[in-house]
Amino acid sequence: MLKIGIDAMGGDYAPAAVVQGALMAASEVDAESEIILFGDRREIERLLVIEGQPKDRFTVVATTEVIEMGDHPAHAFAKKSDSSIVVGFNHLATRKIDSFASAGSTGAMMVGCMYVIKPIEGVIRPCISSTIPTLRGRAILIDVGLNADCKPDVLYQYGIIGSVYAQSVFKISKPRVALLNIGEEKEKGNILTKAAYEMMENSSEFHFVGNIEAKQLFTGEIADVIICDGFVGNTILKLVEGFYSIAQSRGVKDGYIDQLNYENIGGTPVLGIHAPVIIGHGSSSPLAIKNMILQTEKATQAALTEQLQAIFKQAIV
Repeated sequence: MLKIGIDAMGGDYAPAAVVQGALMAASEVDAESEIILFGDRREIERLLVIEGQPKDRFTVVATTEVIEMGDHPAHAFAKKSDSSIVVGFNHLATRKIDSFASAGSTGAMMVGCMYVIKPIEGVIRPCISSTIPTLRGRAILIDVGLNADCKPDVLYQYGIIGSVYAQSVFKISKPRVALLNIGEEKEKGNILTKAAYEMMENSSEFHFVGNIEAKQLFTGEIADVIICDGFVGNTILKLVEGFYSIAQSRGVKDGYIDQLNYENIGGTPVLGIHAPVIIGHGSSSPLAIKNMILQTEKATQAALTEQLQAIFKQAIV
């Protein structure tokens, strides 16, 4: 039985949106997957009754505290030991659950990732990724906000991590890895991208296809995995969110633009740590929570963590 842990108290509209999203996801996850909610048992049970469900529809791990968005992440993680996020990470670390996801405090989630689950040995810096829709399917963008400043060897490792992610989760046999830059030519870019290109171009660990410009991101013609530092990646993510909001406000109806809705993505996986963790959007709706849960299940089933552990263990040896 695959046990998917979900922070029921995380997000602007929690716990109602989380309970509703979990109910939506419950009809789509595999029969061998179980959704486990962490949070206020009485409130979760009350919401289940409102939704016409039995109180025991989900296994609930009762907690009494919540790490709020305005709390200092590290301090709150240390002081609120019975919060849904802290208890969830402790269950993940002791293998009582197989994965954990939350739309709550991103800072607190990263504290749990770095100090409870911890990075895989050999990984310089874990990263967070997002899928972006293209005209030919989807592409993976790494990093989208965890590491605003990077060195070339960090970007090189993103190439390895992104390639494995594309192979295991999206079943792309030979993912095309590209470096986001201001031009396609090798000589273009800043000190970071030029040095990273030098490291990537002769790599035998992933299929590097060179530089990609921002105008080519959404075509799907050049790359399956796009590498950049977290400052650039997060800027792109926020740009897409803003564009989608404007399109919606102007009544634009288009199948491709509809795919830009973050609710359809669900969350961003933290890559390079010892267990599957997904971070959802703070303003997640029930639909976004549902997709966050489905994404968590997919990443866990793909054994992505185990594959990355094996690859970096070989690199250390």
